[in-house]
Amino acid sequence: MAILAGLACNCTINKKSVFARKNYFYPDLPKGYQISQYDKPICTNGYLDVSSSTNTSRIKINRVHIEEDAGKLVHLGSVAIAGSHGSLVDLNRASTPLIEIVSEPDIRSAEEARIYVENLTMILKHLGICDGNLEEGSLRADANISLRLKGETALGTKTEVKNLNSFKSIERAIQLEIERQEEILAAGGIIHQETRHFDEKKDHTISLRSKEEAHDYRYFPEPDLLPLIVTEEEVKAIKEKLPELPKNKAARYKNEYQLNEFEINMILNDFSMNCYFENCLKINNSIAIKDICKWLIGDLNSLVKELKVSFDLISVTPEKLL
Repeated sequence: MAILAGLACNCTINKKSVFARKNYFYPDLPKGYQISQYDKPICTNGYLDVSSSTNTSRIKINRVHIEEDAGKLVHLGSVAIAGSHGSLVDLNRASTPLIEIVSEPDIRSAEEARIYVENLTMILKHLGICDGNLEEGSLRADANISLRLKGETALGTKTEVKNLNSFKSIERAIQLEIERQEEILAAGGIIHQETRHFDEKKDHTISLRSKEEAHDYRYFPEPDLLPLIVTEEEVKAIKEKLPELPKNKAARYKNEYQLNEFEINMILNDFSMNCYFENCLKINNSIAIKDICKWLIGDLNSLVKELKVSFDLISVTPEKLL
């Protein structure tokens, strides 16, 4: 799955990658270290092209690496540590394997960040890697924000914002943090490198803890795991499994079926709807594609939401619809 994600994001697949121990002490990490990859990740040097309301940008991807998940802190009486009267540790997801995708600092606005995560999520859903559910935490996004003074070349001190459980939250939290940092810099203040929490109800970010540097984690090669070796033949076999990616589907839907941007986005953003639509295309002989699309994003979509299921579980199969 890591290689699939790397290929879809135009990465170089490294034939040798090494697991490392990332050492830190926090209640959600009972053994005191996290198995991750550090200086030799499995995928490097990729990119995604993102189109916002103003322009199209190429967002470079530094790496895709494999690691294990930590536990989850549940704060009593508050959404964050601040204001809570106690915390519980949920270790049910600890050691679950995951991939982390790290972008380069190429994103220039909160809107662009949201669209980048939306595009990335769509790819991961179409690859079958992740269901893309931000609210349930099966996909998570952390945003690093720094401001660069006009005329300067060096990036400013960054802060990391967590608890972004929707695409709307990603855009809103980044915009709030930009405004907060602007105010501090305009007043002659200093930005401190820290991790912050987005409080959606109060519509602001709050400080959680100072942010560590890489050397603070004292990375070293994981002594209990051999290097991960993949051959050219294995990468080629995985590449052959790559399905048609969302951007290619979008172009096909527009050119062959004259679907508009709204219709395309509706179909592609729901993977089960997209599979249903593709099945309709395979067996359809006479009904206009536009009419199928209207049924799909209209009445059938309402039915799916009402029943709280996916398109593959409704009784109105593509054969019955057509």
